[in-house]
Amino acid sequence: MNEMRSIRAKSGTNQEGTSAHNRRVMIDALRLNGQLSRADLARATALTKQTVSNIIEELESDGLVTSLAAVRRGRGQPSTPYRLVPEGAFAIGLQIDRHVTRTIAVDLVGTVLARGEANLPAGGPETGVKTILDLIARTRRDLAAIAPESEDRFVGLGVAMPGPFGIDADADDPWMMAAWQNFPLLETLSVGTGLDVRLQNDAAAAATAEKMVGAAHGVDQAICIYLGYGLGAGLILNGELYRGANGNAGEIGMILSQPRAASGIERAPLEHRASIASLSKILGLDPADPDLYRRIDESAGAPDARVTAWVGDVSFELRAAVQALESIFDPQTIILCGGMPPGLARLLIEAIHPLLPSIAEHRARNMPRLQLGFTDPWAVAIGAAAEPISRTFDPRFSAILKTRTAGAV
Repeated sequence: MNEMRSIRAKSGTNQEGTSAHNRRVMIDALRLNGQLSRADLARATALTKQTVSNIIEELESDGLVTSLAAVRRGRGQPSTPYRLVPEGAFAIGLQIDRHVTRTIAVDLVGTVLARGEANLPAGGPETGVKTILDLIARTRRDLAAIAPESEDRFVGLGVAMPGPFGIDADADDPWMMAAWQNFPLLETLSVGTGLDVRLQNDAAAAATAEKMVGAAHGVDQAICIYLGYGLGAGLILNGELYRGANGNAGEIGMILSQPRAASGIERAPLEHRASIASLSKILGLDPADPDLYRRIDESAGAPDARVTAWVGDVSFELRAAVQALESIFDPQTIILCGGMPPGLARLLIEAIHPLLPSIAEHRARNMPRLQLGFTDPWAVAIGAAAEPISRTFDPRFSAILKTRTAGAV
């Protein structure tokens, strides 16, 4: 069993009418620590033993928590540890990108159980949505073969696609995917799947993946810089994903890049230079090529002077972005992640160092200022699947607000 000092957990509240929040706090503590006794949970969450006991019984009844064999520590009475039941909940994640769509099915603890991928046909959402619905159906069948109870325990379908959302853009602009954004996508998917459907941008989804099962697991303040076809950032603030007023928080790819008169480089949206799309153009590769990652990694390991020049250009921009994000948000760490080959990611993070002076340089640091997260084409789909799990079970201030509002009616 874990010692008290090593337990990571958020505090619950013993005020009346906050049971929804306290359930989330308990689930989160078990997710972070693996297994805990009732006494451990009471100490770590600041809840009374009776409150913990009541919630444990509810969670066991709901099939979300199970007890393990009793453990004796010292001369005291044996204690019973509890852990989450992975089969207690399931979710599907859907990534829609310019040329491809991917699906991931996960359980309550974030284990990937099924996945699928398909190329999107030409013609935009009017033709592509059938491909997507067929892919979701196939993934659900694959999941049901592994976990027959999954159909009764879905908490939702998370969708991730490039942003920004709700802005005027040319329908043919490859960066914006305006045709997909103007299509009644969520309504179509909800009707076609029977699931609760929510949308987030791809950088937010990548941050959700890092928060649930990656480098941001258990971290309350983190910024995830996502470099894929485009560029964005997912903001984890006070343990929750910050979305902004219109779901566009973290769209750093829209920031204008630094002009450099000596080289004749003019200002342009940052992602036009710092992205897999920009590198593919330099290398003469098709971003829709299923072998794109392998081809880029081969060029990165050659070495290829074109890749070296691109890495130098991008590292110059991202070094400034890291310093700005640290100054604005004061995170515990910044995580570089995204849909890029691991060899390229290592070259890039090495080139970004040394970092610029920042308020992040202080004696109390216990995490690196910049670290590498997921470098996986499936990271966005994993984060999309993690979103319904997070929304349903993670502690958040809104859970207290909703409970109190309901009780006042």
